[in-house]
Amino acid sequence: MDIKSNQSTENRPEGDRILDAPYVFTDIPMYLEQLKTEHSWVKNDRNAITVYKSEKITIVLSILKTGAVVSDHSIDECLSFQVLSGELKVETQGRVFYTTPGQMMTFHAGIAHSIQAISDADILITTYKG
Repeated sequence: MDIKSNQSTENRPEGDRILDAPYVFTDIPMYLEQLKTEHSWVKNDRNAITVYKSEKITIVLSILKTGAVVSDHSIDECLSFQVLSGELKVETQGRVFYTTPGQMMTFHAGIAHSIQAISDADILITTYKG
């Protein structure tokens, strides 16, 4: 198996983060702290970092400020997210859910949903090809 890492960017010049290997250790608290110190968090209502990416699975750690909205989101892959902190309002197919730490939601590919941060929130998002 080839080991894959990210490329450095203007926002993350240190780069060289392993994204795919026989195993990938992820220090979630460290990444949450990093996200909250980056310029993107200061100027926007959200920030995110990919912590794992293979041909079938992508895992992203995301932080949302109170009031941040992801409207009518739909992707061609299955998706799940777990709330690590904060509260989210999730709307899908005419239903409304309020998710809190320790809860997660899972969607089949193509299912539209909207997410609003009721409070500052940290979430772990996983997409996977079914």
